[in-house]
Amino acid sequence: MVALSKLVLITAVALLGWAYKVARPPPPPILGGPGGPPVSSPRVQLKDGRHLAYREAGVGREIAKYKIIFSHGFASTKESDFPVSQELAEELGIYLLYFDRAGYGDSDANPKRGLKSDATDVEELADKLQLGEKFYVVGTSMGGYVAWSCLNYIPYRLAGVALVVPAVNYWWPMPASVSASAYRKLDVGDRRTFWIAHHMPWLFYAWFNQKWFRISPIVEGKPEAFTEKDWEILAEIQRTGQLDRGRATKQGAYHSLCRDATILFGAWEFDPTAIENPFPDGDGVVSIWQGREDKIVRVEAQRYVAEKLPWVRYHEHPEGGHLFMCADGLGDKIVRELLLGEEPRDL
Repeated sequence: MVALSKLVLITAVALLGWAYKVARPPPPPILGGPGGPPVSSPRVQLKDGRHLAYREAGVGREIAKYKIIFSHGFASTKESDFPVSQELAEELGIYLLYFDRAGYGDSDANPKRGLKSDATDVEELADKLQLGEKFYVVGTSMGGYVAWSCLNYIPYRLAGVALVVPAVNYWWPMPASVSASAYRKLDVGDRRTFWIAHHMPWLFYAWFNQKWFRISPIVEGKPEAFTEKDWEILAEIQRTGQLDRGRATKQGAYHSLCRDATILFGAWEFDPTAIENPFPDGDGVVSIWQGREDKIVRVEAQRYVAEKLPWVRYHEHPEGGHLFMCADGLGDKIVRELLLGEEPRDL
């Protein structure tokens, strides 16, 4: 019995050691440093010493009338264009600023990254590039949580916000009938992965890297996570080189993909459905754009959020999936409403 007890103890210690090792993420490499990934983008240095990489488009910021900062989605980078035409940018005088969120691409990882830091990163980036007192923000998919954070933490800097198929947290305060209905429609792998991100974030990195169980089709970017039309659009985007998972995760999956998941599905410091209208005088627009057939962000949860915030303009495409904004000139419609307040006539 003594020998058996010792064996059980040794086995338990070994398993705990293994679990600690696989669950512990590696430190991020030093971008541009010895042995680290090279940096190929212009960057600004923030107050804490980190760098954010950015890319500019549209008209020059010195002559622009409108300045928009775009927050990219999951497994993406600043190289992913928002579908706004150059013609519209020149017509209205729009400066477009894309940036790699912390831990993605050429932007340094942030060990203290969270909802508030992602918002203050946007604010500091705007100040470093001298965009002025106020600017517009567009958050797409996973980048939507950054837009919510900006609305909560830096509303005084915002001229308008568009949340385009913004990711939702199924543990936000909402009726069980809403969250359960939306959650049940997810693939079982998505449900398991999101559950771990919420309840056991310390285990998420190990779960992400394990090979025994199927993880999230959404996280892996599998075809079943998209509508047929979405998949066609995605193939075209990949053909142009805008999506490069390797470039997005050059500092490792933990500091980009895993941190996205644990922040989005973790416990939020604020309730998005209780945010106050930053434009009570009607001098700015906040909008949500959602596809009814979206398999990544479920429409039931999005509708509930919009209903709780009557000052938000909610638009639902009846046939749209997760990438519906990339078709039929919808990107221009989103931007025109954001800047000019023009309601789209049809979707």
